[in-house]
Amino acid sequence: MAESPAFIDLHCHTSASFDSLAAPAAVVQAAARRGLTHLIVTDHDRIDGALRARDAAPDGLTVIVGQEVRTTSGDLIAAFLARAVPPGLPIAAAIAAIREQGGLVGVPHPFDRHRSSLGRDEGSGRGASSVPGPEDGLAALVGLVDWIEVHNARLIGSGNERAARFAHEHGLPGVAVSDAHSTLEVGVAYTALRGDPSTPDGLLAALRSPQLVLGRASYAARLITPIAKLVHRARGEGRASST
Repeated sequence: MAESPAFIDLHCHTSASFDSLAAPAAVVQAAARRGLTHLIVTDHDRIDGALRARDAAPDGLTVIVGQEVRTTSGDLIAAFLARAVPPGLPIAAAIAAIREQGGLVGVPHPFDRHRSSLGRDEGSGRGASSVPGPEDGLAALVGLVDWIEVHNARLIGSGNERAARFAHEHGLPGVAVSDAHSTLEVGVAYTALRGDPSTPDGLLAALRSPQLVLGRASYAARLITPIAKLVHRARGEGRASST
């Protein structure tokens, strides 16, 4: 009997993030309306929004508790967490903290020069030279991470194409994600899988043959982010401090 398909967005934010106003309950309702079966909620540096989203999830939608983890080298995606990973750790320590919980590790928007990306700065604009580029730094993580975002719906420029090449060259599963910061964006890009990605082992097995559904966040949706930052700042709800 053929396995049922699963439709998962592996990177999504709620109002628990300093740059989103999307209530967790509204996020999961949007995910269900758009046909997702699984959603990893990855707020910046915290998991309370993911826990609220999990509690509010309608039938047919599995919410996985995750986090976008800020490290001293750039951001990571953590999935299947029981507790938040402190921001500001060295990348090896952050990965160890995720693994200690039995969690999985992804690399978000690795070549986005406008965000805290692991390959953002090294070698930027240098052209051919002997100076190591961002791919060289990321290559050291190949055996330590479980997937790489090869299509981030919010990324502008050639970063997705570079990520796709990197994933292919290093044998890493590539995924498509919305990186939603509003309900308008939830599921605009996602990954279709065969199997049940509700557990770490299940997700790893399903990622062996992903099908990517590509979409883009509208510019109107992107404009919500700076407004959200201002609202959170006015409320005294800034980004969590580093360790």
